[in-house]
Formats: sequence, structure tokens, C-alpha cells
Amino acid sequence: MSEKIDELEQEPQLTQEEITTHDVVARPVDTKPSRGTGVVFVLTGVLVVLLMTVWRGPADTTTFRFSDSGDLFKIPDTPIPAWLGAVLFGGVPLALGVLALTRPLTGRVKPLAISAVVLCGILGFLVWCGTAQADTTIDLTGLLANTLFLAIPLILGAMAGIVSERSGVINVAIEGQMLASAFMAAMVATLVGSLLVGVLGALVTGALVGALLAVFAIRYLVNQVVLGVVINLLVLGLTNYLYSSLMQTDANTFNNPKVFQPIAIPVLSDIPVLGRLLFTANLLVYATYVVVTLVHVLLFHSRWGLRTRAVGEHPKAADTLGIKVNRLRFTNSLWAGALAGMAGAYLSIGSVGEFGANMTAGRGFIALAAVIFGRWTPIGSVGAAMLFAFCTALRTLLSIIGTPVSIPSEVLSMLPYLVTIIVVAGVVGRVRPPAADGIPYTKS
Repeated sequence: MSEKIDELEQEPQLTQEEITTHDVVARPVDTKPSRGTGVVFVLTGVLVVLLMTVWRGPADTTTFRFSDSGDLFKIPDTPIPAWLGAVLFGGVPLALGVLALTRPLTGRVKPLAISAVVLCGILGFLVWCGTAQADTTIDLTGLLANTLFLAIPLILGAMAGIVSERSGVINVAIEGQMLASAFMAAMVATLVGSLLVGVLGALVTGALVGALLAVFAIRYLVNQVVLGVVINLLVLGLTNYLYSSLMQTDANTFNNPKVFQPIAIPVLSDIPVLGRLLFTANLLVYATYVVVTLVHVLLFHSRWGLRTRAVGEHPKAADTLGIKVNRLRFTNSLWAGALAGMAGAYLSIGSVGEFGANMTAGRGFIALAAVIFGRWTPIGSVGAAMLFAFCTALRTLLSIIGTPVSIPSEVLSMLPYLVTIIVVAGVVGRVRPPAADGIPYTKS
């Protein structure tokens, strides 16, 4: 033992100059006040105050309803005076705006502040609408339920975009995948007499359109944005031709499917607000809950998710580790097409019970905007899809209860698309897509 100690003592020791050290460089923190965000917050607060004071209607109070007669326990109707709406829903954005102008909003504070301002703006706007006429009651739970109903295809389309773009393939063809799948779901369900077989046909159709995108984008290196637009136009023309030549001439044979009926989950469906919102829906809505959960868990907590993100960020490094980059991109394009196919099935046999020409009406592009606004994350994209769907549901509500200031119906019809443009234009410059998104990979 003493001999080994002597040998260790005789080995040359490293000097301080010979030791390589690495300094830990902290990520720089932005210490500048969020001036742009603060100005938007302040303007939102000022607008809410003006709506409640200067531009409000003859009524003084708006009542919100939360419960139905069948709920286990009832939440009483809540009247909100206009002055309280000005103080509460205008004061919070003003306070947060002053805070943002004086100090930076970092970490989780900024998204929480944005969420609070958006919520105050929406509630303030609803209170203002209720002042158009006396004794106005707004069914808030019904408004949210309609929002979820309209958001399901956007959510599923956004999941398709995330799966595809996280692996490096831009999926502008979501619109075409949804439209082709909606057509096939209605036709197959009518011919076979089974809604589940119709959903299966929609999934296969969406996957086939996804395969078409993958072949030309991955194998032949076609520009992915142009390719997506071409596929959308191809599907639009093809479905319009088949609809006019088959479905319109013999609807009972080709376009008369049944529709998925709501399934109320016992006990849970009787919970106020959440029961009618989440637990009284059809099978495709419940499947959407599962899809969002699986995409989130698998993308961030599984081997497949790690490989997908690696291929989308640095395909060459992933290739050196033995990952088949193009094979994974092709597979993910098929899965993305299938998810968009489920969205198409919801549009035809999950909601209206028939196929209509161009029934997607731009929902695929709005889903793509939700992916960007949600920063290519499942939870963020769900929130963005809900926001866009809320604008559509709000348009329907405003056409019923009216507004203190007359708003043309054409402007109300444009509302969801205007919000989409404003949101994407406001955030697209501040978000970073996957580094290799849209860039074909070829081995050197």
C-alpha cells in the first residue's frame, strides 16, 4: 500500500495554468421595460373604460348566467354594473400596462399578464354589449360551449401542424387534408352506414394527402409552401367536382350520413360550467382530448418526441446519431395527415351530418396560425385555437343581442379572420420556428 502511495506522489501534478476552465455564461436577461406590450395594455384599459362610460347603451347592468336547470348545484346569475366593469376590467389592464412600462415582464409573468388583459378585454366587451338593451342576460357557459364546438377542428388541425413542422416539414396543406377527409368521411359513412368506418376513411384519406406532401417535399425537394398551396387547390377542385357530380345529384346515396350524438358523462356532466362545456360532447370531442394529451406527452416526454425535435432543429446532428431523418419526417407527415383527417371528419359527420362544398372555409390556415401563435407547442396552440373560435362564437352572439353601436354584419363575419391576421402579424416576428422547418435534408 505504501508503494502505491509513493507512486502517486511521484506523478507530475497539473499547474493552475494547465487546467482548462469553462466560465458559465448566463443567458442575458432583457432589462428594458416592455414598452410595446405596456402601450397595448394601457390602450386596452382605456378602451374598456370608454366603452363603459362614453359609448355604452341605455342599460346600466349586464347579467351573466353560468348554470343550467339540470346542474347539481347552481351558480346564481351575476349582474355586473357598467361602472364596476370600468373599474375592474379597465383598471387591471391599466395597472399592468403601467407595470410593463416601468419594468420588464420576464419569465412566466408576461404570458400571465397577457392572459389577464385578454380576459379583461373580453369580459369588458361583453358587459358593454349587454348595455345595448335592458335585462340582457348572457349565457357565458353556452358561449364557451359554442367556442369549444367551433375550436375542435382548429385544435386537431393545429396538432397536425405541430407533428409535421416539429420534424421539419411545413404543412400548409392542412386545409386540403381536412377538406378531402371531410368529403370521404361523409361518403364512406353514407355508403357503409357506419360513422366509425367514416372516421377511419377520413384518417386514411388525410394520411394519403400527407403522403403526397411528404413524397414531393422530402423525395423531390419541392418548395413546401408552394406545394401545400397546390395540394389545397387540387383537393378543392376535386371535391367540388365530386360533390356536384355525385352528392348533389344523389344525396341519399352519397351524402346522407348520420351525425355523432353528444354523450353526457354521468355526474361530471352535471357540474356547473365545466359539465356542459367538457363532458357533454360527442365521441370525436373526447378523442380530441386524448389526442392533445398524447401529442404533448409524447413530444416532450418520449423517445419519439426527442427524435422529432432533434430532426426539426438539427437534422445533420440527428443523422450522425443514427436517426433516419427523412424516414421520420415521412412517418410524421402521415400521422399529421391522419390528425387533420380527424378534423375533417368532425366537420362533416361530427357536427353538421353532411358534406358541403369548401366546408373547411379556411380553417386549415387558421389552424396553421394557431401553431405559430402557440409557439409550436400543443398547449399554446390549443389556447390560440380557442381564441380564434371564440371570435366566431362571439359573432353569433352579437347578431342576437346586438351592440350599443351598430356594427355591420360584414364586419362581424370578418372578425375571426381579422383577429387571426392581427395576432399572427403581431407575434410572428417574435417567435422562432424549428430551425430546420421547411429545409429539405440531403446527405452530403
